[in-house]
Amino acid sequence: MLETKEGAAGEPIKPKIKHDWYQTESQVIITILLKNAPQDKLKVNYGERSLSLTSAIPDSDSEYSLELDLAHEIEPCMCTHVVTSSKIELKLRKKEGLRWTQLEGDKKEDKIKAIPQAVIDASGPQKPPKLFRKDWDKIEKDIKKMEEEEKPEGDAALNALFQKIYGEGSDEVRKAMNKSFVESGGTVLSTNWDQVGKDKVEMKPPDGVEFKKWE
Repeated sequence: MLETKEGAAGEPIKPKIKHDWYQTESQVIITILLKNAPQDKLKVNYGERSLSLTSAIPDSDSEYSLELDLAHEIEPCMCTHVVTSSKIELKLRKKEGLRWTQLEGDKKEDKIKAIPQAVIDASGPQKPPKLFRKDWDKIEKDIKKMEEEEKPEGDAALNALFQKIYGEGSDEVRKAMNKSFVESGGTVLSTNWDQVGKDKVEMKPPDGVEFKKWE
């Protein structure tokens, strides 16, 4: 004959049934290690900050109950439970994407925002910033291009033309320009060395202007 263990008051001792929990970004999952729990005798009530569960214990006249005051709010209408041969699993939908530091608690507990995994995956490994290096050759070319596109006017245009001729001319052209300009007192500027090289270049002031020597 099989003997039944009894407590001090003569009542059968209830078997110890453990429960545990873990969480994801959006859910808190509670696992109750009750084997072969009869679904027709299982009652679950979800509140915004509470959970209540009762179930008959197989091969026993006892009843298992679990009452929890949750650490944070949940969405009761989005919570579900599943009964298998080895356990009862409850999935509580978090109202906010918070990381729960404990299953039970009060409203004074600090709220710690969980970092979404999608954000972590998208960021990837941190890379060192790229060093910015100036392309001086390109800058010089751009400046030169800008200078060439500028169109000087009046005396500036004339001086620019003379500078261009002097810079791109041959040695004879440069000698002719220097000699004619100096000997004429700045009144003549010639690029013809064959002509300028033979004689001294005379002064040729503009029409209406008389050139005088200062003694």
